[in-house]
Amino acid sequence: MTLEACTEILRQQDPDRFGAVLVAAPERRPALVTLYALNLEIARAPFQSAEPMLAEMRLQWWADRLAEMGRGTAPPLHDVLTPLWEAWAEAAGELLPLAEARRRDCAREPLASTEAVVAYVDATAGALMWLAAHRLGAPAAARGVVADHALGAGLAAWLRALPRLQKLGLGLDGARAEDVRRLTEIARESLRRAARGRRAVPGSAAAALYPGPRVPRFLIEVLRGNIDCFVETPEISPFQRRASLARLALSGRWWR
Repeated sequence: MTLEACTEILRQQDPDRFGAVLVAAPERRPALVTLYALNLEIARAPFQSAEPMLAEMRLQWWADRLAEMGRGTAPPLHDVLTPLWEAWAEAAGELLPLAEARRRDCAREPLASTEAVVAYVDATAGALMWLAAHRLGAPAAARGVVADHALGAGLAAWLRALPRLQKLGLGLDGARAEDVRRLTEIARESLRRAARGRRAVPGSAAAALYPGPRVPRFLIEVLRGNIDCFVETPEISPFQRRASLARLALSGRWWR
C-alpha cells in the first residue's frame, strides 16, 4: 500500500497528468499523485456495473471512505486510499465532491444542454484542478482564474471523448452540431480569460494547471469544421505529448 501503486495507476491511465506531476516540487508530488489516482478510481466506479443501482453502490463506497477520512478515521489498507491518507490526512474529506459529481454517470443519462455540460465539467474537471492548484499554493483569490482554465481544458477533453461518451449514453442528447460549436466557443473564451488573469496564480501551481497537449489547436480545428466531435477522436502522438510537457517544464507556462 505505497505511493508507487498510485504512481503506476497514473502513469498508465493518465499520462498527461503523470507528466505534469513531475514539474511540481518533489515534496508536493505525493499529494498530486494520490489526488489524481483517486480521481481515476472515482471516475471508473460508475462503469464497473451496467446496473445503475450497483454502480452507485460502488461510487458510494468511495464517498463513504472520503467522508470517514474527513472525520479523522484512517481508511482500510488500500492501494489508493492508504497513500491518500498519508498525503492528505483529514483534508481528504475535501475531496468528497469529486465523488458526488459522478453520481449522474451511474444512471447512464446524456446531458440535455450545453449548460448541463458546463455544469458537469465545472463539478468534475473544475473541482479537480482547483484542489490540485490550491494544494500547490494557489490562493483563494485565484479560484476564478483556475475555474476558467479548468472549464476550457475540461470542455476540450469532454469534446475529445464525445464519441465514446455517446456510445455509453453519457454524451449530448440530440447530437446537435451547434451545441458542439457553442461548447467549443465557451472553452476558447474560458482559456483566454484565464490567460489574462494568469498573474493571480503562483508559478508553484503550474503543474496543476496543465491543460493537456494541443488543446488550443484542437478547439480551432473543431470550429473550422475539420473535426466532427461525434465521430472523431483525434490521436495525440507521443512526440506531441512530450513536446507539450517539455514546454511546461521549461517555461512553467500553463496558459495559451
